[in-house]
Parts: sequence; structure tokens; C-alpha cells
Amino acid sequence: METNGTSRTGGRTWTVLRVARDRNAGLCLAGVVVSGFGTSALWLACGVWVKDLTGSDGLAALCMLAMWAPTPAGPLLGALADRVRRTPLLIGTSLFMAGLLLTLLTVDSAHGVGLLYAVLFVYGAAGVVHEAAESALVATAVDRSLLGDFNGLRTTLNEGMKLLAPLAGAGLYAAYGGAGVVLLDAVTFLLAASVYALLRVREERPGPPSGGRPRRTAEGARALWSHPLLRPLILAGGATMLCAGVNGALVYAVVDALGRSPAYAGVLYAVQGAGSVAVGLLSGPALRRLGERRFAAYGIALLAVAVVLRAVPNDPLAWVTGATIGAGLPAVLIAALTAVQRETPGPLLGRATATAHALVFTPNVLGLAVGAAVVGPLGHRLPLAVSGLALAAVAVALLQSAVSAERTASRSPSDASPA
Repeated sequence: METNGTSRTGGRTWTVLRVARDRNAGLCLAGVVVSGFGTSALWLACGVWVKDLTGSDGLAALCMLAMWAPTPAGPLLGALADRVRRTPLLIGTSLFMAGLLLTLLTVDSAHGVGLLYAVLFVYGAAGVVHEAAESALVATAVDRSLLGDFNGLRTTLNEGMKLLAPLAGAGLYAAYGGAGVVLLDAVTFLLAASVYALLRVREERPGPPSGGRPRRTAEGARALWSHPLLRPLILAGGATMLCAGVNGALVYAVVDALGRSPAYAGVLYAVQGAGSVAVGLLSGPALRRLGERRFAAYGIALLAVAVVLRAVPNDPLAWVTGATIGAGLPAVLIAALTAVQRETPGPLLGRATATAHALVFTPNVLGLAVGAAVVGPLGHRLPLAVSGLALAAVAVALLQSAVSAERTASRSPSDASPA
């Protein structure tokens, strides 16, 4: 059911207080933040580590690819989150990763880079399972009226971690090498496992699986595709992340057009992160007022305008567009995740969440590749203009979907599901 209106009294309470007063919501959020801090510190340090060991920029870039590579396997990996209880799975996954990371303490030369890639690949796969189990657990442990607030605040804190954790990782790496960052990430996984163990959630043991494995794996995709609210949100999310990937690949060309050094990209990323922090705090009330589709459509429209204007070589405008991109991009992600948690039956939630993440985030990798391929022959202005127009079309289509659903609901007042 698409959530419109502001009739709930609690909707007027500040997001942080609403979530903090809920014990399970606060613990789930703490687990997300703690493990996310370690991950954000590790992804930057690993690239620097490989660069120092091998001297190769290409091999350093493969670290991020190794972590992202398992994402398309989300439907298969997410099925594990529907086969067992989610709290023990999160605890077990966290403890497993803490132990696995310790194997990287043996890496001290270029010969150990293969082990580093292997661990990062498993890290990415475990992250897919962790994300699916966590989303499914949140839908059970957190009051449904708080899901939008929770996901928005989670975005705010994750963006904050992206600003702080890489600095911590870089500092630890400078002082203690790769081993220091590895130990930090292992400790955060142990802390996350402790937090999940404190949750008070009644989880029924999943029933025996029915049907073959391919059929069970595909059930998550069928649940998304057959739902009139989830389908347009997931499609819009994938299209948005495709364009966002193109935009991300052009950032250094934008910086060059401003006459700045490549390091200036860090400033633009920081401004973008500030925009994401702000929208995360506002997303709960906005979702209650606008509904998932309108909230996502307005965010994509903001993103479209900012991407087009990014082609103008002006420093103040670059800051404004950076903050606007940060505010617009998370809207569809928050809306889609919240809708999946609300609308998907519990036994399917792990597979549905992992499938949604694969469909939304895999296009981002493709967009990065496309942007990297076209920036040389075409420059950055034309790809930015095309991406902005494509985003505008996505926003219009999603808004039309919302209007159509509202008209259908108004003609059928007895229907309890306006989505």
C-alpha cells in the first residue's frame, strides 16, 4: 500500500527521535552503522594497498570490481535469507567475515594480491546475503510506520560514514599499513554481531522449501514484477542508477573543466554526501506525505536538473549541483527499499530484497563503464545532457504511474490498496 497523507500524529515527530525511541530500530541502525564504518574504511584502503604492493592503477581498481562482482547473483544469494532465521544469519555472517578478514594479515607483498581479491569477492557475496537478511529482519523488528524513517536515517548515517570512514581508513593505513584497516573492519563485524544478538525479535523457523531451487530463486523476481507499486519503483531505480553511473564516471572531466586538480573531486563528493544526509533526515515525513512513487519521482527530477547543469563550468554551481545530486539520488533508493519491506510477504523478503538490489545497483556498474568509454571521444557535456534528459523521462513516467494509481483508487474507494 502506497503511503500517502499525514494523519499519523507520530509523522510530525523528528525522524531521529522516532527511531531512537524504538529499541529494535535503534539496535538495527547501530548494527548498520558499525559494520558500514568498517566497510567504508576498507574499500579505500584496499585500493591504496594494492597500488603500493604492485604499482598498478589497474590492479588497484580491481578491488572495487571484486567487491561488486557478486551483486548480480543477488536472487540466488538472497534465497539463503529466506531459508533460516535472519538474526542468527546476521550474527553468523558477521563472525565469519571477522575471521576471514584476519587471513589478510598475511598479505605483505604483490604475491598476496590474489588472496586479497578472493577475500574481497567473498566479502561482496557475504554483503549481499547480509543486506537481504538485514532488510528482512528490519521489516519484522521495526514498526511498519517507522520503516521510511529508518531507511532515511540509515541513508543519512551511511553517507556520514562515507565521509568519515575513508579518512579513518587512510589514517590507519598510513600509520599501520593494511593490517591496521583489516583489524578495524574485523572489530566492527564483531561489534555488529554483538548488537544483533541484543535484538528482541520473535522469528518463526522458515518452513521446508517447496519446488526446485530455480523456482524458489525466481519467486523474489516474480513478487517484484507482479506488484503494481514495486515494479515501477524498481525499474525507475535501475534506470536512475544507470544514469548515475554515467554521471559518476564523468566527475574528473567536470573537475578538469573547472580548472581544478583531480583531488577537487573529493570536495564535490563531500558536498554530495551532505545533500544525502539532509534528504535522509526528511525522507520519513516526505514518504508519509507524498507516497513512495511521488517522493521518488521528485527526487529523480531534482537529479535530472542537477546532472544537466553540471556541464556548466562554474565553481558555486558545481557545489549546488553536487548537493542537489546528493539529495535527489537517494530518494528512489529509499522509496524502493521501504516499499519492498512493506509490500513483500515475510517468507519472500530475503529473495525480493536481494533481487531488488541486483536490479537497481547492477546498472550502476554498466553506467560507470559507459561513462568511462564515452568521455574520451565525446567529452562530458553531451553525456551529461543525455543522462539528464533520460532521468527527466524516468521521473515523468514514475509520476504518471502515481497519478494513474491514485485515479484508480479514487474510482474504487472500497479497494484497500491504492498502489
